[in-house]
Amino acid sequence: MAPAQNPVLPFDDALKSCGLFPLTAEGVSILQVNLGRRCNQSCEHCHVDAGPGRREMMSDGVMEKVLSLLARENFSALDLTGGAPELHPRFRELVSRAVSMGRSVFDRCNLTVLFEPGMEDLPAFFVRHRVAVYASLPYYRREETDAVRGRGTFDKSVRALELLNAHGYGMEGTGLELHLVHNPAGAFFPAPQAALEAQFKVELEKKHRVFFNRLFTITNMPIARFDSFLQKSGNREAYLTRLAGAFNPAAAKGVMCRNMISVSWDGHLYDCDFNQMAGLKVNHGAPDRLDDWSRKLLERREIMTAIHCYGCTAGSGSSCGGETAP
Repeated sequence: MAPAQNPVLPFDDALKSCGLFPLTAEGVSILQVNLGRRCNQSCEHCHVDAGPGRREMMSDGVMEKVLSLLARENFSALDLTGGAPELHPRFRELVSRAVSMGRSVFDRCNLTVLFEPGMEDLPAFFVRHRVAVYASLPYYRREETDAVRGRGTFDKSVRALELLNAHGYGMEGTGLELHLVHNPAGAFFPAPQAALEAQFKVELEKKHRVFFNRLFTITNMPIARFDSFLQKSGNREAYLTRLAGAFNPAAAKGVMCRNMISVSWDGHLYDCDFNQMAGLKVNHGAPDRLDDWSRKLLERREIMTAIHCYGCTAGSGSSCGGETAP
């Protein structure tokens, strides 16, 4: 008997079907830097497989190369992620020096890190440097959030939001940006972003008196810890089939990898954070190390793709900035 055919079309074939192959970059405006995989949480849907026991952290040597790149190249923003990026011992220095160079800084914060030892000054530090905070929150209810992140996480996250609000974040007229980032709690797609944002705002204000600016939805990627969850629960094939079946050319055209570069904790270059966790370095003739940086080659490079790319192109699309389809 012939082996069963994989029901999921290779991602490059989906791109070919709508004239987007090869998928190419359209510039490098955002520098996203992963400072390491250490985190104070171990979320079930984490595509980074981050946690308290991880030891991968950016070295001083790589940090200096990042700062040198920021000084000589023009980027619209520095996007800091992890793990929990705030746990890196030079996090504050990196932010301060980047801001002194005129760079906008985004911090991808899990909220509960604000209560870790030595983090007490972070809200005031964010205010001084006008850092835009992108805070991950699985849901506006305790049950769904704690199911993903552990008991007590929701209450601690709300306390963190209250603290950020008290410093002006998410409050009208301050210009201090506080955005929430939502991942579904399981093997399904996020609800439409605009409707979910309205629901989050109503529920969080009514029940907790906390406020934020925008909500961005991200589809769970079949990578690392979430991929393991899919396999253990027997949902992987069905989930991939749903992702592929929802492929949207408009979302594919706007994927985040077309205007960013992701730098890993060890100084390698990737098209996005998801490719970084899948081990797919920049290729097709473009340099894959900070040491060999070439804007000319990187800003028009061919993007590396794999089956997980369906996660960014399903439905209205998904990215670090939310939906990608107009």
